[in-house]
Amino acid sequence: MSTQPRRRRLEVEDHGEVTVVNFIDRKILDEQNIAKIGEDLFSLVEELGRKKILLNFSNVEYLSSAALGKFISLNKKVQQAGGKLLMCNINPDIMEVFEITRLDRLFSIQRDEQTALEAF
Repeated sequence: MSTQPRRRRLEVEDHGEVTVVNFIDRKILDEQNIAKIGEDLFSLVEELGRKKILLNFSNVEYLSSAALGKFISLNKKVQQAGGKLLMCNINPDIMEVFEITRLDRLFSIQRDEQTALEAF
């Protein structure tokens, strides 16, 4: 079994107090990738103490339900830390899934990154 270095799944930038997370993958479907994304997102809160997190979905075309589960867990962690999680640039197909599952009521979703940054 070869041990390849794991490719980065997220691009993280700080905008003042807000940590902006961009997803590198267009499709977030694979269990292993979702687990890695979850670990990386959770460590922002648990290890780095980030409280204001913006997930920017501008690259993302597809999400699995397992990925949605990670975002729900992340939302809980951020809230427990007294922080705020926002999302932006969700494409219409993914937004439809958020609406059907009523996650659009759980998450604070903004149209674009600038609007989201101002919402903090």
